[in-house]
Amino acid sequence: MATAKQKDACDLLDADHKAVKKMFTEFEELTESKGNTREKKRMLADKICRELTVHAQIEEEIFYPGIRKAIKDELMMSEAEVEHMSAKDLIAQIQEMEAGDVLFDAKVTVLGEYIDHHVKEERNEMFPKARATKVDLVKMRDALQARKDELMAELEEMAA
Repeated sequence: MATAKQKDACDLLDADHKAVKKMFTEFEELTESKGNTREKKRMLADKICRELTVHAQIEEEIFYPGIRKAIKDELMMSEAEVEHMSAKDLIAQIQEMEAGDVLFDAKVTVLGEYIDHHVKEERNEMFPKARATKVDLVKMRDALQARKDELMAELEEMAA
């Protein structure tokens, strides 16, 4: 999703946020359309779950530890981690479901709302604080991108 054109780690993560937001919008359009969209919804939900899983993992492995000490806002960082745990729980539930299940659309929709909330906090609070530190966010961007590429390749291998 994100390209090397991203200026820093925050830009890379935000490009992921925007790409996933677009997928949630597509999912919403499918839920409102008439006709049999079950297969399309399943594929889109799987893609959303995959992207969010990888995104959360690179944030947890690289971004959060890298800025936690520098920004000295333990509560904000802990809230972000709790939000990740809740999102991962919902992702696991979605992955176990059939697209025709009664709560499938609702769970994907709620996940989207949850992610919107999380993204706003990162974009408005965490990213500005991270950029105000001495952390090398350009170097971190490269580490995030490399790890993301690695995780995506692993997932594609497993799916093949």
